[in-house]
Formats: sequence, C-alpha cells, structure tokens
Amino acid sequence: MQVFERILGIILPVFIIIGLGYGYARLRGDSVKSDMVAVNRVSMDVLCPLLVFAALAAKEFDLAQNATLILAGVLIALGSGLLAWPVARLLGYDPRSFVPPMMYNNCGNMGLPLAVLAFGTAGLSAAVALFMACNLIYFSVGIKIIESGRNQHTPFWRFLVSPMMLSMMLGMVFAVFHISLPVPLMQALKMLGDACIPIMLFALGVRMLDVNFKSWHIGLAGAIVCPLAGLIVAWLLDGVLSLTPMQRGQMYLFAALPPAVFCFMVAEQYKQEPDKVASIVLLGNLAALAFVPAGLWMGMRPLH
Repeated sequence: MQVFERILGIILPVFIIIGLGYGYARLRGDSVKSDMVAVNRVSMDVLCPLLVFAALAAKEFDLAQNATLILAGVLIALGSGLLAWPVARLLGYDPRSFVPPMMYNNCGNMGLPLAVLAFGTAGLSAAVALFMACNLIYFSVGIKIIESGRNQHTPFWRFLVSPMMLSMMLGMVFAVFHISLPVPLMQALKMLGDACIPIMLFALGVRMLDVNFKSWHIGLAGAIVCPLAGLIVAWLLDGVLSLTPMQRGQMYLFAALPPAVFCFMVAEQYKQEPDKVASIVLLGNLAALAFVPAGLWMGMRPLH
C-alpha cells in the first residue's frame, strides 16, 4: 500500500498540471495555441537547455557513474524501435510513422518532473542523462527513418548546433573537467532551468487539444507497444547491467514513458501522417496512467 501511495503521489501532480493546461486550452479556444508559440520557443531555446546544462554541470553529476545509465537509455530507445518495426509491418502501418515515436518517449515533458518527484532533486541528473541518450538516438536514427524514401534530408550538423545539443555538450565539458561557475550565477541558471518543468507539462496539456481519436487503431497499438517494448528491453538489461537502486528505478521509469508530443510536431513538419502520430501520442499519454505506475513498481521492487 505504501508503494502504491508513493506512486500515486508521484504521478498525480504531473497529470494535474497536464489537465490544467488542457482545460485552459479548451476554455480559451484556438487562440491559446498562438499564445503558446512564444512560450514554447523560450522553453525549447532557453529554459530546457539551461535545465540540461545545470543538471550536467552540477557538482553531483558524475559522467562515469552515469555512463551505464546512458548506455541503458540508448539500448532501450534502439531496442524499442527494433521491436516496433515488425509490429508495424504485421499491422500494415508505415514504419516511418509508427517506429520513431516508439524510440522517442516523453522523457522531457513527463520524464524529468516524474524523476524529480520519484527520486528527489538528486535524480534529475540521471534523468537528464537518459534524456540526452534518447535525443541522440531520435535525432540520428529516428529522423533517418522518417526521411527514408524521400528527397528531404536534414544535415546532422544542424542538430549538433541546436540549443539543446550545445547545452548538453557544454554541460558534459563542465562535468568532465569539473569546472565550477560562481554560486549566484549557477543558482540563477538552475532557477530558470527548473521553471522549464511545469511549463513543459502545461504546454503538453495545451498541445493535447490538437490531437484526436480519428486513427484510434494505430494510436492504441502505439500506446501499448511503446512502453511495453521499453519495459521488455529494460527487464533484459536489468540482468546484465550494474546499476544502483536509484539508477535501476530511473531506467524502468524511462522505459515505461509514452511517446513524446515532439514526435507529432516532427511528423507535421515532414507531413508524415501527422494525424496518426497525433493519435499515438494522445492514447499513449492516456495509457501512461497505467504503464508509468507499472514501470515505477518494477523499478522500486526489491531484487531477489
């Protein structure tokens, strides 16, 4: 019962903020989407990169200690895509629409705040390490899958110079060489970065206004395959990787997360069946009410 209450205490605040964002969007109508454009831009270009940098550059982040967890994140993302590919073929879905969302879960909007609630501020750096691993796989392998069979190709260097990647690389330099910033400056950067978490959750709720149940069949398949494939890979890795109890909990939480809302935005950009990807995202985030507690339970249960 105590484990259940703890899981409930972790997940409820996240979905309350998402629900408030959705309720605000429903109340304000379509105009709220244009209002959120600037907010999302600031969040993606400034706040989220600062969150990543502050977590990596913090004194408690140890690159060597998190290396195994980063490897786990890479293998879960790749393994989920590998398991999803035959499912897409079997059910007659375009792998370019179905597979990338299975590889890129909601480790930003949902994963970071959940990690903080579940493991405290000490868990943020580990969650950022997984976030970094997931981004690397999606923006390399995932985008290549989407671009397969079409003339449009995004050069990899463009991803490398994005604010998110620059903040990751800079944070890694600070972590490796143990560079310290003046305490007031670091505190200011951390405060701005922390603001990203509730804003991302609220924005996720607003974005839910765009998705619908039109393609419910592919949405339902994606909602099940994404966390299930992730948890299968995590369970296999649990037997071979040497992880601390907190890292083990982080790995299972990461594996249980639903497809990221960002996948819908990318599908829209590439005109890759965005309505179907939107359904995957919507139903996936609804299914997270069941899968995230399952992932937390798997990660928190004692080893025998």
